[in-house]
Amino acid sequence: MPSTPNEPSARTSRRSLLRGGAAAAATALGAPYVKAGRAFRPGGEEMLRVGLVGCGGRGRGAAYNALMADPNVQLVALADTFPEPLADALKYLSERPELAGKVDVPEDRQFVGFDAYEKLIEVCDVVLLATSPHFRPQHMAACVAANKHMFVEKPVATDPAGIRSIWKTCEEARAKGLNVVSGLCYRYEFGKQETIRRIHDGMIGDIVSMQTTYNTGGLWHRGNKPEWSTMEYQIRNWLYFAWLSGDLITEQHIHSLDKIAWAKGSYPVKATASGGRSQRTQEQYGNIFDHFNTVYEWEDGVRGFSSCRQWSGAASDVSDYVYGTKGTAAIQAHRIQVGDEKWRHRGEGPDDMYQNEHNAFFAAIRSGEVIDNGDYMCESTLMAIMGRMAAYTGQTVTREQVLASELDLAPKAYAWGDVEAAYLDVAVPGVTPFV
Repeated sequence: MPSTPNEPSARTSRRSLLRGGAAAAATALGAPYVKAGRAFRPGGEEMLRVGLVGCGGRGRGAAYNALMADPNVQLVALADTFPEPLADALKYLSERPELAGKVDVPEDRQFVGFDAYEKLIEVCDVVLLATSPHFRPQHMAACVAANKHMFVEKPVATDPAGIRSIWKTCEEARAKGLNVVSGLCYRYEFGKQETIRRIHDGMIGDIVSMQTTYNTGGLWHRGNKPEWSTMEYQIRNWLYFAWLSGDLITEQHIHSLDKIAWAKGSYPVKATASGGRSQRTQEQYGNIFDHFNTVYEWEDGVRGFSSCRQWSGAASDVSDYVYGTKGTAAIQAHRIQVGDEKWRHRGEGPDDMYQNEHNAFFAAIRSGEVIDNGDYMCESTLMAIMGRMAAYTGQTVTREQVLASELDLAPKAYAWGDVEAAYLDVAVPGVTPFV
């Protein structure tokens, strides 16, 4: 039975969440199978044409991993809102000796502007989506309409309206047998997979509580120029505007939230949070917070305690702990302790989660199988948005309330000028309403 946003199916069970790496939801397809108007036979050696939408650092990293994942792939198109990151990405990828012969992006396949993604999709078989998160729903919908396999960076939306759109698109991708590989890359790290497997196998007993922390320093800011409109300024500095990034709990801390949900094998039903701006109070930091503390509650009463912040000069900590009736698992460190017994993952060979996910992605395309990460990438994004909305409003919120929320952060128009959108001010807990 297909899943819906309000009624997750067995795809979000413990077993499927653990499988969320290379073998996620794989189902055999008939051969040949059709995509992008072309037929590819599983196991064949046809050239796969790759396009990148969003040419920033994460985007060019994804393109590099894609080109290293298969001998017969070629980057044939680039798209970005602005020409500078596109040129930088093309230069970077073209100069890598290990990618010799794999980059062929002439000027007529370098697309710039709000509609650049539409032009890129027409000339590619595989699309990598790595723009700022707000644009993910419309970009992914266009890819599925054109029958393209996709790598989809996290998070997949910044508001409930976006989540509902993405979920519908994921159902359509599933019906078409399209690969949807999520940028929640920890699911593809072998050490994490083994640690989670042991948790699910009962090594630490029943889960009692969980704790996850993502405390880092400050991030980049690209400044401002007199000739930039408000829209251009905000998109160039997208991290600091909730409509574009979803705030740091959604854009960055989603990795941590995804890990504890993966360990639990399900998602929380309630969130209570606090947050604000302690260090980044200047106007240049838009309307996002610089710290969040959230308590997530599961249906069985288990709680997950979440903390994230971006403070320059402060101590950093990225860690996740799952406490059970028999012992404790440190997910980020790949360690488990049960009494005096200590286990640590010691894998052989490379374990690059960024490369692993693309290796799995292209192997699935070649084999005729399907990797479907759609449900957990939506659920983990929703979990992050729950925490943000709880902190912004100062209210305890439920999953059902957030999923049904009328909040839509999209601007009235995508045009170079002033930004007309809801909720551009800094939220005030207890004052900002839940919509």
